[in-house]
Amino acid sequence: MYLIGAALAMTADSIEHVISYWMIYEKFQSPSLAGFAVIAHWVPFIFFSIWSGALADRYDPRRIIQFGMVLFMLVSFGWGVLFATDALEKWHAVVLLIVHGFAGVFWAPAGQVLIHDIVGERQLQSAIRLLATSRVLGLLLGPAIGGGMLVVLGPTVGIFINILIYLPLTLWLVRNPNRVHTDRARGAPIKSFADMFDTIRTVSHVPVVFAMTLLAGFAAAFVGNGFEPQMPQFASDLLGIGADALHSDEFARLRYSMLLGGTAAGALIAGIVLEARNLMPAHPRTAFILALMWCGAILGFAVSPSYWLSFALLLCAGFLDLSFNAMTRTLAQIHAPAEIRGRAIGLFNVGALGCRTFSGVTIGFGGGLIGIHWSLGLSAVALFLAIFMLFAWSRRTGGATVRG
Repeated sequence: MYLIGAALAMTADSIEHVISYWMIYEKFQSPSLAGFAVIAHWVPFIFFSIWSGALADRYDPRRIIQFGMVLFMLVSFGWGVLFATDALEKWHAVVLLIVHGFAGVFWAPAGQVLIHDIVGERQLQSAIRLLATSRVLGLLLGPAIGGGMLVVLGPTVGIFINILIYLPLTLWLVRNPNRVHTDRARGAPIKSFADMFDTIRTVSHVPVVFAMTLLAGFAAAFVGNGFEPQMPQFASDLLGIGADALHSDEFARLRYSMLLGGTAAGALIAGIVLEARNLMPAHPRTAFILALMWCGAILGFAVSPSYWLSFALLLCAGFLDLSFNAMTRTLAQIHAPAEIRGRAIGLFNVGALGCRTFSGVTIGFGGGLIGIHWSLGLSAVALFLAIFMLFAWSRRTGGATVRG
């Protein structure tokens, strides 16, 4: 039931992105603003993920998730009011994306702690991969449904309906029978930044956890999902049409939605295939190899002149993305000290989610200077080199191996 609720919530999250990114692009047509939207969205994960993880260690994670869902619904309502009144300005978009980011901060660590409470360690890799798959299913359905809402209902009605899709998870958590968390020892509260640095020092002494956190952070910082807000421009370039034609041509909008959902479709395939065959057990070296292959797929998408080749490369990128990200998260969560598991998950999210802030700079602002194809391609090359060096360092420190 939690997987179903998470899939619906991620569907609503993705629908909001499709509609809001489209409206931002239509109104402002600014790569730099789209890049800044990524930054504003992910900055809360940098500063508050560890704190949120500490809350999940101390309190009922179900209530923390519910609070995040309420914030998501308020943001969708805010978009709807601005669209209905034709009052959207740049600063409105920034504020709403920041609040949206805070909603994700409350959801992400608490959701992982709840999964661990439900299944324990023996089935944790499968549970994390299934949770990632359910979220990816939402990312896949979101562009399709969001694109359909844009065409049939328009952005205003669509974003208001989107609020209802967050409700199933929110209401189910009210009476969810899982109560394993009540038997878990409460961790110490985080009262200052010094406590956050203590968490970092503790995790740095667990080589596997630290290496996987760095790997996730590098991938998020250099590329992450920073190319998604630029997808209208990629679609326009690949289809050889201008922004006005992309807006007025319904078939063009459908192909834009396909590009935006390409990585999600690839990730969904990965989740089904890997779970059906129980393939690729979690191992640090495998995670590094998959991450390097992901860099190659992203680079290919950046330089591809063909729409269908680009779509195929996004499918490959999505498959590899879920594979290595689920693996890094599993390794980080299994090997984290039990008494600070929530904090360790929060630190992992600083890397895996918070560092996506910087992809808004490398791809968004870089795209404003040299074009989004060049900025994404160079970011993928830089990431490949960074991961290769991290792999070499991890082999010396023990972060690339699993002992005991």
